[in-house]
Amino acid sequence: MKTVYNRPKSLKKRVFHYCPGCGHSIAHRLICEVIDEMGIQDKTVGIPPPGCAVFAYHYFDVDMAESAHGRGAAVGTGLKRANPEAIVFTYQGDGDLAAIGTAETIHAANRGEKLTAIFINNAVYGMTGGQMAPTTLSQMVTTTTPYGRDEKLEGYPIRISEMIALTKGAVYIERVAVNSPAHIIKAKKAIRKAFQVQVDGLGYALVEILSPCPTNWKMTPVESWKWVDEVMSKEFPLGVIKDTTGAKNVD
Repeated sequence: MKTVYNRPKSLKKRVFHYCPGCGHSIAHRLICEVIDEMGIQDKTVGIPPPGCAVFAYHYFDVDMAESAHGRGAAVGTGLKRANPEAIVFTYQGDGDLAAIGTAETIHAANRGEKLTAIFINNAVYGMTGGQMAPTTLSQMVTTTTPYGRDEKLEGYPIRISEMIALTKGAVYIERVAVNSPAHIIKAKKAIRKAFQVQVDGLGYALVEILSPCPTNWKMTPVESWKWVDEVMSKEFPLGVIKDTTGAKNVD
């Protein structure tokens, strides 16, 4: 029996360059499925990050605009204000959004910019060799914390979504994962809602995605998927962090 692969129209017919078990490819497809289902391909603009997803424009068949490291929210603000009818989303990693881009992100959220942020949290700097990120867990081994992250030296992992949720302009913040079919279904619903928030002009929306990084975690794909449930989600609990929209997730 032949398996039929229904590729979303807004996902280009190219082979992903991501490592086996990485969550980026899943996140890309979910975003494209949502764009197709909402019928917004012709007016969507994506902003990819420096990092593993820097070549996202090879995969998304929508307009794309590169930004400097951490400046996705600033570039997104300019694009959205210049063309309010556009649907603008940033696609950012933990080093991008939670480190060098913290200021731009928090202030964009506080202003209530009509943006959708997709935040990939894999607890390391993926592309540059697996160094410690702001989201690296306590005692987690990375190339720059070979004996484990020491809170007395490197501080604690940052729950950036909870920080952003404190701003008045942020109306919808949810943390999801892409390490199991059940989690993937919930992740798509969250992404759909985050885009709908922008369509409705309600304010800033962010979906944080816990994404496996088997290569830098030194695990097999299956081990990394289990680690998200057994360890990572204990530090970064899944679920809705803030929702002032008054609407339920779209099925």
